[in-house]
Amino acid sequence: MIQHKQLENGFEYIEISNEASQAKIALQGAHIFEYKRKGEEDILWLSETSDFEKGKAIRGGVPLCWPSFGMNNPDLPQHGFARLGMWKVARSQETDSKTTQLVLELNETPESLKLWPYRFHLELRIRVSDTLCMELTTTNTDEREFKITQALHSYFLVSDISDAAVKGLDAKPYFDALSAQTCVQKGDVVFMEEVDRVYQDVKEALFLSDKNRVIKIQNEGSSSVVVWNPWIEKCSRMSGMKEDAYLGMVCIESANAYGDFKILKPRASHTLKALIS
Repeated sequence: MIQHKQLENGFEYIEISNEASQAKIALQGAHIFEYKRKGEEDILWLSETSDFEKGKAIRGGVPLCWPSFGMNNPDLPQHGFARLGMWKVARSQETDSKTTQLVLELNETPESLKLWPYRFHLELRIRVSDTLCMELTTTNTDEREFKITQALHSYFLVSDISDAAVKGLDAKPYFDALSAQTCVQKGDVVFMEEVDRVYQDVKEALFLSDKNRVIKIQNEGSSSVVVWNPWIEKCSRMSGMKEDAYLGMVCIESANAYGDFKILKPRASHTLKALIS
């Protein structure tokens, strides 16, 4: 079942429910803010105090960072503007009783052209089943080439951050945004302090191991992965988060960041894909 809904303040979202799973996707930002399999707890973390208002980013779920990740482009807002844009439903389909597909699209607007002077077409293809598949395709519809960095900024729910570990990054180089140094990972990524890292040369599947389950993340069209937890001090300063929110979440972001940027010539396309199971 695919239902178009809105909150009392007019905030629009789509609710998907089938025999395998359910999901909720905001039209602002094409933002998946809920995904869970039937009979199981949420896979995505969502802040209890996040805003659901036009013009404000949702804290949690899967924000879309585009056409800039972080502050890679100082002329743009942090993480670009796609996460606040109003997307349109291009197609939807209930493939079978356990699989629902949704395609959302975004094009340039007069406002976006003032921020970033390029014409583009974005599509986010979402498949909701016993797995969650996201494919973000950028097509350059301008007459000039352009450069993008981007991320599917996935927040995952964990029972407690002290029980969480990210497996699959051993021996991978990473840029530590806290120390501005390049390091090499040794063993699993565990969390005992603030972590803000961009891993490179990542082609294998990753696994988020928690006390009660293991989540698999498989990326395509990307060789960079961001791992982030704000920890105590930063969490207390952040908007849309309770002071202890860091205990229940970790971000593992499928990305084209830093040296993994993409340059698209006119009429060229690139797809960033994440499969969560």
